[in-house]
Amino acid sequence: MNENLFASFITPMILGLPLVTLIVIFPSLLFPTSNRLISNRLISLQQWVLQLVSKQMMGIHNTKGQTWTLMFMSLILFIGSTNLLGLLPHSFTPTTQLSMNLGMAIPLWAGAVITGFRNKTKASLAHFLPQGTPTPLIPMLVIIETISLFIQPIALAVRLTANITAGHLLIHLIGGATLALMSISTTMAFITFIILVLLTVLEFAVAMIQAYVFTLLVSLYLHDNT
Repeated sequence: MNENLFASFITPMILGLPLVTLIVIFPSLLFPTSNRLISNRLISLQQWVLQLVSKQMMGIHNTKGQTWTLMFMSLILFIGSTNLLGLLPHSFTPTTQLSMNLGMAIPLWAGAVITGFRNKTKASLAHFLPQGTPTPLIPMLVIIETISLFIQPIALAVRLTANITAGHLLIHLIGGATLALMSISTTMAFITFIILVLLTVLEFAVAMIQAYVFTLLVSLYLHDNT
């Protein structure tokens, strides 16, 4: 069991070619579009969820910030669907890869920061030095605020990676313990199986919550810069 503990995090390959591109594209095929005047229940539910999330997330933004709505909705759908698909047996979760999460976090964070420096240059620079700071502390506070600014995308990526990876590892460990206990004690194996089912339900919730948290934090970074 220990040998295969991290096997689910290894990038799948066929004939020496990585399948990450196909795996990343696949979730977009799960969201149907309709050209009909009256949509079916699935599309209606999808549109209702998107309207609810966009209203809750983009309500704090001004006109310039609301131009990012389509990007944020695409982002939350992509991360949420990728996390949920990763809970299927023998599947691969791209969001467990720190490199991929950094690839999403850094451009979005950089776009928000650049937007702030373009539109609110003085206010953006003022974040580096709070009002009323004693003169001897100015160099230290500028360095601290600069470091905290550059840590934001790293924190975004690490938070998503750690939460999804921890859930997968727990499911793997408890599943292996359930199989091992079946030959020792049926009662303990049944109790462990119930824990496994409850943990799986929790992971479904975590998968969706983490997608929302990632997108919400990017939205807040944008709000601070518009």
